[in-house]
Amino acid sequence: MFDADITKEIPCGGRLPIVENEIRRDNVMSEKMTLSGVPETMLQTVYARAKESRTRGAVHDRKAEEIIEKLDYDFSLADRDFAMHSGVIARTIVLDRLVSEWLVKNLNAVVVNIACGLDTRCYRMKGYSHWYNLDLPETMEVREKLLPESGIISQIAMSAMEDWGDKIEETDAPVLVIIEGLTMYLNEAEVKRIFDVIAKRFEKATVFAETMNPMVVKRFKEKPIEGSHAKFTWGVKDGKNLPNY
Repeated sequence: MFDADITKEIPCGGRLPIVENEIRRDNVMSEKMTLSGVPETMLQTVYARAKESRTRGAVHDRKAEEIIEKLDYDFSLADRDFAMHSGVIARTIVLDRLVSEWLVKNLNAVVVNIACGLDTRCYRMKGYSHWYNLDLPETMEVREKLLPESGIISQIAMSAMEDWGDKIEETDAPVLVIIEGLTMYLNEAEVKRIFDVIAKRFEKATVFAETMNPMVVKRFKEKPIEGSHAKFTWGVKDGKNLPNY
């Protein structure tokens, strides 16, 4: 087992005041999105960040705004789902703060962003030496079109449960692994597999993992998530148990 010096549970379901303004996209480039299931949820989350950035501004995410301007996709369900919007923004605020604080204390670190989707945190953070964005091949195909990346930002088109460790070039740098918006769509064996992959590659790593309480998994429904046919399937009562995986 690797030494997880900080494994933080980022609970889902944080709530912020309602934002009712929708994003107007008058000059849309025709990038038609046809994803379904869990990969499609990345469109809902990037829309929530773009909407927040353009309206109230609890988060400022110009990259998300640029992405939404390029998409031909029906976001009407996301516009009406205030609970989903608030949850996405709450976790973005929390994780931005945690990652920023960690990077200040661990200069020139390596960051592995698991299930990145269209996450744009790498453009809001400073102080890392290499940032790896990892997700399923079909997801990374979309990301490559909308966010072509190179240099100190790399893309890995693999499942989080595959043995992706050999794609990480660095050996001696501090390591941060971010798992956001994923565990609630998996089962316990799949979550354990992800931690096994991390443990195999790194002797020591910090993991920030977003989790969902089992009661929320059973009862909480989000309109755009249901529309994509993705379902919440797993939760944990205490994130402190995650290092034991």
